[in-house]
Parts: sequence; structure tokens; C-alpha cells
Amino acid sequence: MKKTLISMLMLLSFQTMAAGDVENGKKIAYTCTGCHGIPFYQNTFPSYHVPRLGGQNEAYIAAALKAYRSGERNHATMQAQAGNLTDQDIADIAAYFASIKE
Repeated sequence: MKKTLISMLMLLSFQTMAAGDVENGKKIAYTCTGCHGIPFYQNTFPSYHVPRLGGQNEAYIAAALKAYRSGERNHATMQAQAGNLTDQDIADIAAYFASIKE
């Protein structure tokens, strides 16, 4: 019974997520592509591989951006980028990157 209820709540939470607008996401994601659109891009400090976002799972991108915005995920540049995004901006950006077929 508990598992069924939890499963139903999880499904409802995904359905209540704002639908992303791919075209608007493309417009507002231009700053993202400065790092995330470069093949094999390596950040110099701290040193790590910057992941490409094209084709990534939409829900994952939205969750990550919200976590950066809230400070739950720690990365100064990403926190600054996500800090002023609305939930709709995040949904649009996530929809755009998820729509890219690489």
C-alpha cells in the first residue's frame, strides 16, 4: 500500500512540473553553451570535465539547476548562472537540452 501511494505521488509530481518551451529554452540557454557546448571542454579550476548537456534527461537537468539555484549543489559559477532562473526558465532550458539529439 505504501509503495503504491509513494509511486502515485512521484508520478503526480512529475506531471505537475511546468512544461518546457524548447524554443524559449534555446534562447535563454546561450550562456550554458559557452561551457557545456564545447566538445571535451576541461575546466581549469577546479579541474574537471564539463559535461555536454545535449540529449540529457530533462528531469535531471531541471533538478540539477534547481539544486544549484538553492545552493544544495556546490559550484560557484553554476550557482551564479542558476540563481536568477525562474522555474519556467529551468523547465525551458531542460526541455531545450533534452531535445538535442547528438
